[in-house]
Amino acid sequence: MVTAARTVSQVGMHMSVAFVVMYAFTGSVALGGVAAVVEPICNVALLPLHDKAWDKIRARIESRRNTVSDGHAAQSL
Repeated sequence: MVTAARTVSQVGMHMSVAFVVMYAFTGSVALGGVAAVVEPICNVALLPLHDKAWDKIRARIESRRNTVSDGHAAQSL
């Protein structure tokens, strides 16, 4: 239940920020409303791609870390 409330809160915050920013730039309630709807949709669509990219970056860093530590161990023998 807490997770659902947190998610709804986050979506509400994103929509509010998108509306306020677009309204501040354009003075249009209609464009603010469009931004409030489009912004969360873009977040939902792009977040998995963002997470996938960071997983690849973490794997590359771990691979380099393991290669470096294996190289130091081999040199010390």
